[in-house]
Amino acid sequence: MGCDDKVDCGRRRLVLATATVGGVTGIVAAVPFVASMLPSERAKSAGAPVEVDISKLTPGQIITVEWRGKPVWIVNRTKEMLDSLKKVADKVSDPNSDKQMQPEYCKNETRSIKPEIFVAVGICTHLGCSPTDKFKTGAESGIDADWQGGFLCPCHGSTFDLAGRVYKNKPAPDNLEVPAHKYLSDSKIVIGIGQDGKAA
Repeated sequence: MGCDDKVDCGRRRLVLATATVGGVTGIVAAVPFVASMLPSERAKSAGAPVEVDISKLTPGQIITVEWRGKPVWIVNRTKEMLDSLKKVADKVSDPNSDKQMQPEYCKNETRSIKPEIFVAVGICTHLGCSPTDKFKTGAESGIDADWQGGFLCPCHGSTFDLAGRVYKNKPAPDNLEVPAHKYLSDSKIVIGIGQDGKAA
């Protein structure tokens, strides 16, 4: 393209160069913006099943993992913890877990696949607060002289036994939720997939 009398060649080159740089800058600036709209790896994995190694979880211990943005507790219950479930059956509002707060394969006295391993979503069924574990029993617990161990929601005082069953006359209407889960081995659990292999 040749120059004419009305447009200076230097000015034309400057305009073209500026437009080119501006276009490239716009594309470069748009890349992170577009990338920010794509789901992050964390967001993509938020709904994915979570594998948990429980080989180092000793009796009486609890660990917390995250699944779908929620805390999930895994408790290795001792014999004494399991024995306490019978002792409080008449004190909890849904002792037989009649409400569907657990998969069918966990609808039993221990609300678990294996009696000693308890898996539950650590969110109170009242207003969504996160209870704390209160495994110490009796007066030492700071709750009650007859306390057998369990969980306390500090927000509004709901209490749950060691199977996540809510005590009577508490604000929480339901037992703690037991998520779909299955054993991959004696030492590994996957949360978010049921016994039938289907994702929750």
